[in-house]
Amino acid sequence: MLRMMLRPRWVLALVAALAIAAGFALLAQWQLGRAAEQATVVVRPTEDVRPLADVVRPDGPTEQAATGQRVSVTGTIVPGDTVLVGGRLNDGVAGWWVVAHLEVTDAAPGGLPVALGWTPDEATARAAAERVDAEAGSGAEVEVVGRFLPSEAPIAPADDADPQFMQSVAVAHLVNVWADYDDKPVYFGYVTQAEPVAGLEAIVSPPPMQEAELNWLNVFYAIEWVVFAGFAVFVWYRLVRDAVEREREEAELEAQAGESAGVTPAP
Repeated sequence: MLRMMLRPRWVLALVAALAIAAGFALLAQWQLGRAAEQATVVVRPTEDVRPLADVVRPDGPTEQAATGQRVSVTGTIVPGDTVLVGGRLNDGVAGWWVVAHLEVTDAAPGGLPVALGWTPDEATARAAAERVDAEAGSGAEVEVVGRFLPSEAPIAPADDADPQFMQSVAVAHLVNVWADYDDKPVYFGYVTQAEPVAGLEAIVSPPPMQEAELNWLNVFYAIEWVVFAGFAVFVWYRLVRDAVEREREEAELEAQAGESAGVTPAP
């Protein structure tokens, strides 16, 4: 076997097989590089406070870049439109959000839900909502600084619950609750205010996690190229082995032919 491998013909074949394997290895390396490149985390400056006008516009979808961004916005709170949202967790404790209706004045006009704070007690939440509505009667502008999040899906209350009970900040639901809000622009998201109003606690709203998913398709292709590289060398080995076996068989046939030719038939 070794003598066959050292013949010039098979040495050249080995060089060709190694060259092909090297090409496949380079392709595997390129695929792994593509997988790592696509898995690179793009850090978004979500903790830099930006004007709402630079992040999102009313009656439009919430882009991924806007999700979790801290924003500042100025507007007027509409009295009578403040609602309670139950079942909201704050550090694992269930409670209530007080969500007000802010009409934006320093950006494109539109309604914007603002979560003003959290409390574990419903009575405290209702008292805070009443104070917010009473103070909003003056029509004074307020500035809100907080984290912008996309609208949530509506959750239907249980059969035996209050039909107006809310468990999510769903813009599609809120526009039906806000007074006289047909055919008006609205932001399809809400802001969790960083500083809670009096009587409430701050809403725990951590920055979005910066995640990256590995492109497993590229990894699979890289593994395929490695298999092809090994197969190229295996094919060379198999051809050498077949050549050895073929020469051995030919030698055995020649030996048998020689023995047959040297035998004299008996008289």
